[in-house]
Amino acid sequence: MTVNLEVADGVGTIRLDRPPMNALDIATQDRLRELAEEVTRRDDVRAVVIWGGEKVFAAGADIKEMQAMDHPAMVVRSKALQDSFTAVARIPKPVVAAVTGYALGGGCELALCADFRIAADNAKLGQPEILLGLIPGAGGTQRLARLVGPSKAKDLIFTGRHVKAEEALAIGLVDRVVPAAEVYEHAHAWAARLATGPALALRAAKESVDAGLETDIDTGLTIERNWFAGLFATEDRETGMRSFVEEGPGKAKFR
Repeated sequence: MTVNLEVADGVGTIRLDRPPMNALDIATQDRLRELAEEVTRRDDVRAVVIWGGEKVFAAGADIKEMQAMDHPAMVVRSKALQDSFTAVARIPKPVVAAVTGYALGGGCELALCADFRIAADNAKLGQPEILLGLIPGAGGTQRLARLVGPSKAKDLIFTGRHVKAEEALAIGLVDRVVPAAEVYEHAHAWAARLATGPALALRAAKESVDAGLETDIDTGLTIERNWFAGLFATEDRETGMRSFVEEGPGKAKFR
C-alpha cells in the first residue's frame, strides 16, 4: 500500500509510504480518500496525524503519470483528485499534518487539508504547478488563499517558488516549526491531547469554523448557534459542566 493507517491511543496516523518522494499518483490519491473515510467512521480514532515519514512529506503529483493524460482524461480525473483531498479536509475530527522535507504541489495541498501544520526546520513548501504550465488542481488555489490571504497565495502560485519553514511560519502557512527529528512526536502529542477531548464538541467546532468561512457571517452564526444548542443534548456537555462546578476547570474526563 502507498498509504497506511496505524491507530494507537485514539490517534490515527495516515502514513504516506511511496519512496523516495511520496509522489501522489492516482493509487495514492484513491487510498488517501479510502483512509479518510475510514478514520471518519471509526470510533476508536479521535484525532488524526498525516505524515510522510522522516525525510519527505510529499513532493507533489506523479508527473510522469500526469504527462500521459490528455484533456478528456483529466476532465474525468480532476474531480476524483479533488474529492480525495476534500475527504481529508472533511474528516470531522482534529487533523494535524507533520511536514518533513518537501511538501510541494499536491503535497502542500494535502497539508492544507489539515487543521494544524507542524513543520520541520528543514521543510520546504510551495505550489510549483505554474512551472509546468498548470495551476494547483487539488484545492491549492482555494485553501491556500483562505489560509494565508489572496496576495500571499498569488505570490506562491504565480512564481512557483519554494518557501522555507521560517517564512511559512511567518505567513501562516504552517503553525509551528520544530527540529526535523521531533516533527512526528510534536504532531502526535497535539493529536493525542485532543483525542481525550469531547468528540462531538470538537466536531461541532471544526464544522462551525470551516462551514462559516464559506458563507456570510449571519449564516455562520446560525451554524454556530445550532451546534451550540445541540451540544446541550450530549453526555459530554453534562460531564464538562458538572466537573467544572464540582472540581474546577480543565479536569473533566470525557468518554
